[in-house]
Amino acid sequence: MKESIEEVIEKHALQNALKYDSTPKADAVMGKVLGECPGLRTKTSEISPLIQGLIEKVSSMTSAERSARLQQIAPELMVPKKKERRCGLPPLEAGEKVTMRIAPNPNGPPTLGNARGIIINHEYAQMYNGKFILRFDDTDPKTKRPILEAYEWYKEDCEWLGANPNEIVTASDRIEEYYQYAEKLIKMGKAYICFCDKEKFKIFKDSMRACPHREQDVEANLNYWKKMLAGGYDEGEAVLRIKTDILHKDPALRDWVALRVVKESHPRVGRKYDVWPMLDFESAMEDHLLRVTHIIRGKDLMDSEKRQKFIYDYFGWKYPKTSHWGRIRIHEFGKFSTSEIKSAIDKGEYRGWDDPRLPTVRALRRRGIQAEAIRNFMIDLGMSETDIAVSMDTLYAENRKIVDTIANRYFFVWDPIHLDIENAMPTVAKAPLHPTERRGLREISVQGEVFVCKDDLQGIKKGDKLRLKDLYNIQITGLCPLRAEYIGNDLSITKKGATIIHWCPPEGVKVKVIGPEREYTGIGERGISSELGNIVQFERFGFVRIDTINDEIVAYFAHK
Repeated sequence: MKESIEEVIEKHALQNALKYDSTPKADAVMGKVLGECPGLRTKTSEISPLIQGLIEKVSSMTSAERSARLQQIAPELMVPKKKERRCGLPPLEAGEKVTMRIAPNPNGPPTLGNARGIIINHEYAQMYNGKFILRFDDTDPKTKRPILEAYEWYKEDCEWLGANPNEIVTASDRIEEYYQYAEKLIKMGKAYICFCDKEKFKIFKDSMRACPHREQDVEANLNYWKKMLAGGYDEGEAVLRIKTDILHKDPALRDWVALRVVKESHPRVGRKYDVWPMLDFESAMEDHLLRVTHIIRGKDLMDSEKRQKFIYDYFGWKYPKTSHWGRIRIHEFGKFSTSEIKSAIDKGEYRGWDDPRLPTVRALRRRGIQAEAIRNFMIDLGMSETDIAVSMDTLYAENRKIVDTIANRYFFVWDPIHLDIENAMPTVAKAPLHPTERRGLREISVQGEVFVCKDDLQGIKKGDKLRLKDLYNIQITGLCPLRAEYIGNDLSITKKGATIIHWCPPEGVKVKVIGPEREYTGIGERGISSELGNIVQFERFGFVRIDTINDEIVAYFAHK
């Protein structure tokens, strides 16, 4: 019995939900449905509500209910339970329930670097049937000021990447808890209020000498601490330091700052607090409170572990198992920081966080890079402590494997030149929607004039013979203006040296392609108008994602 469209949608929504243990992704489900039912590509606006409705239905189901339902309607799509580690990921030393976390500062959306942490930590949690936490380390309201929208951006991008967190925690909601632990350390004689300015303390630290405030009694430190919390000190006037080993060979570990005064409004909590924890203190507290078992961090942050272990030793806590990895440098982007990107956006150098020139997940998504391709790319990079330099071509290759079979083909002529064709009868060209998948033909009416790409005319001379792809053969009769005559439809002309070029009729649609390096304007087939939100291939140009359809179609370039 032939399946209804609702059943086709439901089975792919169920498979997507089970594969990633999350809410089904609408774009992924749409791609699967259109791949199975290519005749629906002109009806995406009609089936989108059906997809959304069935996604809501699947989202309300438990994992067991999803499995049972998929087993019932499409057992061939059942996702094998993941037991083996993915290639590239070494096993964890896991003798307990695994809890992994990512801890971004929400001062912008995730970049490719952040995506690595999201994907690998989630993958490990899945491998060991553990827990994956998204924690916002947003306790710097001044230097790395959070952006309110970024909290949601992280949630959206985690979901899109197939890495839905089991728990979401925001540090700025938990300041009072950090205060309690800070006070305990003071009472234990393991922390003190220091009034030295940075330069003065550096002199003491570098000479392995205690500052004058280190030996203050507990009562005095508690009084200073209460005055700190009450707003009695200005920025830089007082800090809470953790007592470590003032003779430690590494100066970075000597009596480090745990909390400081910052009189700056926070985007989420306003001016509720004047005392804010440093990242090392906040992170140490949270990793314990959340029972994090394993931490993956950059090898450049090894000192963080050494500083935090002083606190863990004081409280008798067990420190999480830690792995380190090297930096990833992507040739096409060089070194980017979220702060630098924000500054450039504010100056108008980029359109926004999804500008195709940026290495953000949002930018890649808008270009048509698939979440599965990013996951495969990151997992294959593995966990090496060696710094890695890679090209985006590696990611593009992963993406091409996924989109090649689902992307319909169309003609797009950039930098178009008008071409009159003499003796050509009106006809309808019939070109395949896909070269290997059976999706039927696209029909293009031609009235004896077309547009061709300026690049294809380089070196063309009067008398040259060309084949217009999927149409017929022509011979150039004039160059200025460009003219040609119809000379038949013999396919063997290409074996005699004739070049094949693509084309578009004047009745096509205006198209602008926005790419990382430049923008292209031109004309494309009318059929492109039915592909809103889809990734397609412009023949002899590359894969693009159709972003908007108005008087002009706007597409974002993905890759060749």
